Amino acid sequence: MATWTIDQAHSQIGFKIKHLMVSTVRGSFTDFSGTVETESDSFENAKVSFVAQVKSINTQNEMRDGHLTSAELFDAEKYPTISFKSTSFVKNGDGYDVTGDFTMKDVTKSITLNAITEGIGTGMDGKSVTGFDITGKINRDDFGLTYNIALETGGVVIGNEVTLDIHVELVEA
Repeated sequence: MATWTIDQAHSQIGFKIKHLMVSTVRGSFTDFSGTVETESDSFENAKVSFVAQVKSINTQNEMRDGHLTSAELFDAEKYPTISFKSTSFVKNGDGYDVTGDFTMKDVTKSITLNAITEGIGTGMDGKSVTGFDITGKINRDDFGLTYNIALETGGVVIGNEVTLDIHVELVEA
């Protein structure tokens, strides 16, 4: 069995969400860790474990980041992490369907993410490396992030659908 760890310096845990129903705000988490355990280089049936620190959210706006980590939204003091633990990792065409338990604000739901890899290479230190581009969508309301404000023109300030846009480089331990 091989164990791979996320190289935080070469990875990004990103997301995007609609603002005022007309534009998109992008952000990321800068403090995260994760491992992938696999029986082979194909990664089929791999076991994925991932954790992000909520206080590390970064949307390039300090005031917005403060609001996001407040009790109105993520409540980072009470719920400091977001996690994912896979339950299946199945080949699907050129990529994989990665299904698992996603936990945010102490609510756990099964989600499926799409993962694509370019294969395995050798890093500068001689260790095996691989990268995955991972995408998926969640509804923030499903996880208790229900704060919003209705707009006079219709719609709301914050969209409900969050698109996950994750790029990870893994190093074999």
